[in-house]
Amino acid sequence: MSGFPLKFAMSAGTALLFLGTIALNELLFKWLEFAHGISWIYLPAGVRLLCILLFAEAGAIGILVASWLICFFHFFPNDPIRSFAGGILAALAPYLTYRLLVAGRVGPSLAGLGPWRLLGCALAFSIASPLLHHIWFALQGQREGLLHGFFVMASGDLIGTIVVLYTAKLILSMRQQ
Repeated sequence: MSGFPLKFAMSAGTALLFLGTIALNELLFKWLEFAHGISWIYLPAGVRLLCILLFAEAGAIGILVASWLICFFHFFPNDPIRSFAGGILAALAPYLTYRLLVAGRVGPSLAGLGPWRLLGCALAFSIASPLLHHIWFALQGQREGLLHGFFVMASGDLIGTIVVLYTAKLILSMRQQ
């Protein structure tokens, strides 16, 4: 499989994995939720970055579609502007992190990412995503608890990203042996 069918499969697989991880996160960590979509442990953050590291633009498109679905139909069904922006921000933050830090230096097995570089990507992404979201919140006039929300989202994204990325790195390295 190559070309469009492959890119479509990567995008669809990313969307399904992302939606599944959101369901898993709500099942396991709902009690750690700070606000709708912001949790002290947020595994979908790791899936966002992982799928973009593996699939680049196709991963970003899958994240965008899945984010719009989850925002419009679950997180913010009565707020179409927040849902639309939230989907874009959820896909844009990891994609920009990827483009700035690792584009062209990572193969499909993540072989170009050593443990420290992987940790650096996780940290950069875990700051970029909450930063973009909270800039949006501030521009919309939602300033109450902004700093606290940023801290929780950054912490949850970092923990979730580290769990997912290092699990994937371990699985991929075991497959190669």
